[in-house]
Amino acid sequence: MTTTPVRSPRSSTELIRAEESVLAHNYHPLPVVVARAEGVWVEDVEGRRYLDMLAGYSALNFGHRHPALIAAAHRQLDEVTLTSRAFHNDRLAGFAEGLAELTGLDVTLPMNTGAEAVESGIKVARKWAYEVKGVAPDRATIVVAAGNFHGRTTTIVGFSSDAGARNGFGPFAPGFRVVPYNDLAALEAAVDETTAAVLIEPIQGEAGVVIPDDGYLTGVREVTRRAGCLLIADEIQSGLGRTGTTLAVEHESVLPDVLLLGKALGGGIVPVSAVVARRDVLAVLRPGDHGSTFGGNPLSAAVGSAVVELLATGEFQRRAAELGEVLRGGLAALTGKGVVGFRARGLWAGVDVDPAIGTGREISERLLHEGVLVKDTHGSTIRLAPPLTITREELESALASLEKVLTA
Repeated sequence: MTTTPVRSPRSSTELIRAEESVLAHNYHPLPVVVARAEGVWVEDVEGRRYLDMLAGYSALNFGHRHPALIAAAHRQLDEVTLTSRAFHNDRLAGFAEGLAELTGLDVTLPMNTGAEAVESGIKVARKWAYEVKGVAPDRATIVVAAGNFHGRTTTIVGFSSDAGARNGFGPFAPGFRVVPYNDLAALEAAVDETTAAVLIEPIQGEAGVVIPDDGYLTGVREVTRRAGCLLIADEIQSGLGRTGTTLAVEHESVLPDVLLLGKALGGGIVPVSAVVARRDVLAVLRPGDHGSTFGGNPLSAAVGSAVVELLATGEFQRRAAELGEVLRGGLAALTGKGVVGFRARGLWAGVDVDPAIGTGREISERLLHEGVLVKDTHGSTIRLAPPLTITREELESALASLEKVLTA
């Protein structure tokens, strides 16, 4: 951040108070007001700098304002930004072709947000169950895992096991069976002739970066094959380089029938999500069945294509794998020094802090004062998910700040 920033006429405190008076209180942000950002660093309205160790819940896998992504957006802004799907545009085919090659699947349904991708995947699975599998009308079921986070629409929170997400928002849509995560026997018992799909996160992010046992995802794939139902992998947080591979399912060489992507697919610039699937699965959709005014717009497709090009080199996957070992080593060294446990894969970790030291929120606030941005999840757990562009020195600096906070 070498240019002179344009300062806000109002202080952080004034802006926070203004937000609280005019915005719905559906978030509890940390008390920092970001005005500028570049790479792994953000700057508040007073000019204080912070190392971003959250990366927009993986939406900023390539850091803030990555030059290649910004350039792609600028070029497209000078051409055309929106056509709606009423017409073709010259960017969408290339985006879909690149995404198919990157993921090993065939056809893309472009949407905007992660929750839209999940809702779209649910609709596709149900229609596939009726038209292809032969499930009786309105009897299709989808098996999901407890501890899941797939979004906050009313359909999705209806099968959440998080009381905070569910309470006060019913009645909920039927047709979902919730089983314990990482319990293959329970999942197999829940699958029957009505099952359209198993919808699973390869790693549960919101739950605290919960990683299943080795062989679990392979087992889920085998269960769905034997039962003749679809495997839907929600890689909205875990995908696109975060775990050291393009997709988290690649750690077990699993190829799902339907893949849900979002967050990093928009490069931190525009909301972009996608359902990527086998050709025969998405073939159940016909004109009028489903749609989105902004889904697949030229600006999103241009940025999404630039994201695919960055990942096609393998550089970011390698960085996540290599620096992930540094992250694991640093957290292992802190175990017993305030850290009571952690789970990490690539540049993604859930860190359980001794509750006697503080809640996850309190630890996040203390790190904020040290110039490091993280976010808490349940209880005394914080999540670390820095941009994949972080350097070893920056990562070690963040770990040193965590040690300082835990041992102060």
